[in-house]
Amino acid sequence: MTMKRWLRTRGSALITSPLYRAARRQKAALQRHLRGEQAEVHYFHQADDPYSDLAVRALPHLVANYAIKLVPHLVPAPDAAAAPEPQRLVDWSLRDAADLARALKLTPLPWQSAPAADAVLQAQAAFAGITDANDFATAAAGIRDAFNGMTEAHNAASGDAAAALADGKALREKLGHYLSAMFYFEGEWYWGLDRLPYLEQRLQPFSHRKVAPFVTRLEAAMQPGPLNRRALLDLYLSFRSPYSWIVLPRVIALAKLYDARLRLRFVLPMVMRGLPIPDAKRFYIVSDTKREAERIGLPFGLIADPVGKPTERGLAVLHHAIQQDKGEAFAVSFMRGVFAEGISARSDAGLLKLCNRAGIDAAQMQAALADPSWRAVAEANREEMFTLGIWGVPAFRVDEGSAHWGQDRLWLLEEQLQAAAAGASA
Repeated sequence: MTMKRWLRTRGSALITSPLYRAARRQKAALQRHLRGEQAEVHYFHQADDPYSDLAVRALPHLVANYAIKLVPHLVPAPDAAAAPEPQRLVDWSLRDAADLARALKLTPLPWQSAPAADAVLQAQAAFAGITDANDFATAAAGIRDAFNGMTEAHNAASGDAAAALADGKALREKLGHYLSAMFYFEGEWYWGLDRLPYLEQRLQPFSHRKVAPFVTRLEAAMQPGPLNRRALLDLYLSFRSPYSWIVLPRVIALAKLYDARLRLRFVLPMVMRGLPIPDAKRFYIVSDTKREAERIGLPFGLIADPVGKPTERGLAVLHHAIQQDKGEAFAVSFMRGVFAEGISARSDAGLLKLCNRAGIDAAQMQAALADPSWRAVAEANREEMFTLGIWGVPAFRVDEGSAHWGQDRLWLLEEQLQAAAAGASA
């Protein structure tokens, strides 16, 4: 490993370490106390984003239960660099947010397709100029009705939406993010209702009592019912995706628990498919993965970035390992190595160490590296994923049914496995 790569690996371990996080939090708290300021949480809302429609409902709860200043901001949709598939993102968000609302027992989204452009402009105008969090949430409830066809209640709204959007976007970029439905508090970001529990943990010192969270974290219960048939579980993953690493052991466990046949459908990373990832997005993903890894008890942080040749070499071996019924073992070994142990797959010595742990010897490794057939398989998997409306990993589907995306949706995967194992439709 070159000195530059070594420094990057050690740097990743530092910026994701609990000690570094604690030091940043202490510094922010000290600066706040020295300035005599109230704790301030920023919320970034996109008028036509389904996740924002869910997240904004938490604003009154946060204001009522914590001694904080909660500042809402209006923002536009993310730039193309951060969201390279905008239409797929819209379609996916509508479907996924509806599943999330159902699981959290929240009032479902009132619109089934993307709101019309004029309705969005009207909503943005209604939000513009609102600085009070409760008023912002109230406006969101009215706009929810507007998107459902009842627009006359907002015809008089005439706020300077362009200025509000520009200000919100500028602040979001300054603080280091790119998405909507985001909460920001003293150096850390929390996405929507999925990450709201983390924010509420940090806010507990700002309440005089133990506050029941607005939502509880959704998890796979790991409690199988009748296993009347064997389901087929496809997992789409990338060897450069931190989220793929922390989801992989849990998907393997679910497959075993439900006696499902697991197929690893590997794809090339986005950046190796010509889709660059902005620095802000890369940093957030690494930071967020660390939080999630700590929560579920997986190691993460000593990263030997496998972009380029290391990933290609790893996928070549994985392709052969799958045929030898060693795919799961090698995938876990590879991803643990590059994301938690700082092992570089660029060298034969590093890759062989990852192979040996999965029962693959040097001759088998070299034979795999000499075979380029994995490339066609990776491309076929990518094309299939896109036809399912999914463009990112990790993603999964059961019995070739509907696909779902994200390590936050294992509870949904379990629902599908339960239905399939019981003989019902997945």
